[in-house]
Amino acid sequence: MDERLIEAPCGFISIDHNGSIIEVNKTFLKWMGFKQENLVGKHFESLLTTGNKLIFHSYFYPNINLHGHVEELFINLRNQNGESVPYLMNARRFGQDGLEIIDCILVQMKKRIDYELELRTTKKQMEEAYIEKNLAFAKLEQIYLEIEKKQIELMEINSGLVEISNTDKLTGIPNRRFFQEKLEEQIELYRKEQKAFSLLIIDIDHFKKVNDTYGHQIGDLVLAKLANILKTQARPEDIPARFGGEEFTIILPNTDVEEAIAIAQNIKQMVEIAEWQETGSLTISVGAATFTKKDTEESIMKNADHALYASKENGRNRSTHFSELF
Repeated sequence: MDERLIEAPCGFISIDHNGSIIEVNKTFLKWMGFKQENLVGKHFESLLTTGNKLIFHSYFYPNINLHGHVEELFINLRNQNGESVPYLMNARRFGQDGLEIIDCILVQMKKRIDYELELRTTKKQMEEAYIEKNLAFAKLEQIYLEIEKKQIELMEINSGLVEISNTDKLTGIPNRRFFQEKLEEQIELYRKEQKAFSLLIIDIDHFKKVNDTYGHQIGDLVLAKLANILKTQARPEDIPARFGGEEFTIILPNTDVEEAIAIAQNIKQMVEIAEWQETGSLTISVGAATFTKKDTEESIMKNADHALYASKENGRNRSTHFSELF
């Protein structure tokens, strides 16, 4: 490893195609409290928190395999003491001596979090100053100016992170992280108010053939165009998202079984009749499920996935509701 890279003001890790750590620089070791022997040879996922393993599998691996690089992935890693440390990661894949290597650059996000904490503290100080009318107006004005300054600084730091955190970069629609949050919110709303909702899982038929025949660049265009169709067809309250690869999801609030069947069928038809200049034609298979009092986050995903499997088994270019399997 180059000497300047060893002491660079950012973390650096190289992993092989299996995810095992090959090299790590001193900066990252110092930040995390590890020694070389603690990390080299270990799997990179040993550093991930449980929640971030899902993000890593659904975002990092698909992008590094499909595009050869990952940009601005917000992720938490565990240090030597098991504490969660936030990082922004960039990665690039390349070949070296016949081996596939993935180089990862990691930048600490602690400063951003410190800004948030400092802003909350300053706001609290302003509220206390407002209640205590005997405080000098000069001090109140000073605190207000400090808040404005910190809000501008925080907005600059957050401007790119919010979109990265919640939006799929390729298609421009919400990503799997955002989908998981909204699914949990819908389930909580159901528990409190018994408001029915449904879920669609959508998969492009024979997408591997699209990539193999026309190339990954055309494959990306197809994914982006399908995402736009889903966004256009969605009602204002619906939540379309890219789940990963060629798979998409749509949360349908206030939607029962019959409505979910009709919406799924309509989306399937709209995709089929759309103009696909890139491939000539394109179809999708859809699996639908409606949440019931017996369901959990895992079970509704499983039910919709079973319905999707049935659509594919019955010839593809179909939509199936889980209730139709019995």
